[in-house]
Amino acid sequence: MRTGYLIIPVLALAACAPKRINEPPILETGDRVESTDAVIERARLDNERTQREAMANRDAAAAGAMATCAPEICAAITRGEVAIGMTETQVLAATRTGEGAWTTRDAGEASVMVPASRSMAPRDAAGELGMVQLRNGRVASYSYNEAQGVRLVSSPGDATTAGRASALSEMLVREGDDYVARGQFDMALNRYDRAQVLRPADPEIDYRIATVLDQQLRPLEALMRYQLFLHRLEIEKIQARGEAWGHLADAIARARERVIILERQTR
Repeated sequence: MRTGYLIIPVLALAACAPKRINEPPILETGDRVESTDAVIERARLDNERTQREAMANRDAAAAGAMATCAPEICAAITRGEVAIGMTETQVLAATRTGEGAWTTRDAGEASVMVPASRSMAPRDAAGELGMVQLRNGRVASYSYNEAQGVRLVSSPGDATTAGRASALSEMLVREGDDYVARGQFDMALNRYDRAQVLRPADPEIDYRIATVLDQQLRPLEALMRYQLFLHRLEIEKIQARGEAWGHLADAIARARERVIILERQTR
């Protein structure tokens, strides 16, 4: 029985002993470690070759896209801009990208191209693209990711300088409205002022600025803005315009009332 008691500790010690694994050596005697400079140089050459191949593929795709395009589409590709009416191949040529840069979803006659990676979204000359929608194989609309939000292009006019300015102005107005709702009037004025630079003759922006100045208890500036708002609308011609400014009827009445009150306060 005592022999059994002795065997148990011996087995326990054997189980705790380190195991030895005989692995072949990484280097044999006389072998030399490859120079890090050689490794770096080989990686550089591989990268250059990959870039040359990718560029060659893009150039071939661009040549194919330019072979049969209409003059305005060819001009857009040359400028590096996506345009309404392009094919998917022409979109790749305009953005200088390959198929790997996009994820395409097909749904019958419609398809949608979205960036394969949000951190490396394709761009054209106008900005970072968020989505390209095609109908019957042709671009029907596309959007840009911009600081103020998403800008949609659904017609050739939207892609012009005036169209871009109008869309950006609209986004700034919406952002200003959001700041007003949160009581951040200085930030709201900043957005309205920037929107008015892009859309200088818009009376609705004048009215928004006037109401914010009014809430900030800046009567002289508010009075001038209300008066400018009413002047731009040319009150005496509103009846002749029918319902052209009908949606501003409440704003007109409110502006007239505030002009009277503020004139009294500032005398």
